[in-house]
Amino acid sequence: MVQELILILQALGLLRPSLGTLASRLLWELHAKVSELLPSLPSGSLQPLLSHPLDAPRWEALESLCQSLGDQYCCRRSLLLKRLDLTISAFHWSDRAEAQGEAMKAVLIPIRETMTPESDVSIAHILAARADLSRLVPATSKAARRGTICAINKVLMGNVPDRGGRPNELEAPMPSWQSRRENGGGWKAGRHCWGDKKKRKKK
Repeated sequence: MVQELILILQALGLLRPSLGTLASRLLWELHAKVSELLPSLPSGSLQPLLSHPLDAPRWEALESLCQSLGDQYCCRRSLLLKRLDLTISAFHWSDRAEAQGEAMKAVLIPIRETMTPESDVSIAHILAARADLSRLVPATSKAARRGTICAINKVLMGNVPDRGGRPNELEAPMPSWQSRRENGGGWKAGRHCWGDKKKRKKK
């Protein structure tokens, strides 16, 4: 709760309250600041995304949908976190990482512990969502790229070797008791050759 209040104060440009400030005084200052900024917003900025009233069946459907999406995203986040753990463990294989292992853990473990597969999105977030969230902006648009562009995007990779791995190019493994034949002759082909030799001798 305290962290949320600090974020609200920072967003509104208000100073952090001193110790002993009454909650009623703090809420009054927040209300006054919000009332001051509201007229400067474009019309329709605070339109709710969910505009229809909810009866009991709709509440149940909304709760069921929220639970289903939460379970799916929990599964996805668990997979991503597992991949992250494996990537981090791979960095510890080098000789240099073994020497700096404790220092790396001291930095990574506190960050990793804050990442949980469970989502903190609830129905309250749906009720607080505004209509502008329904405006889909392509990730490659100029407006979106202003916040995501970085120097690494300009790095060009050179040609990489072909790693193969195509199933149609793989050969079946030979048994351990048999050596691979160059011409690929099978047992039937060998028997056919013996028959040809006998016929040639009779002639």
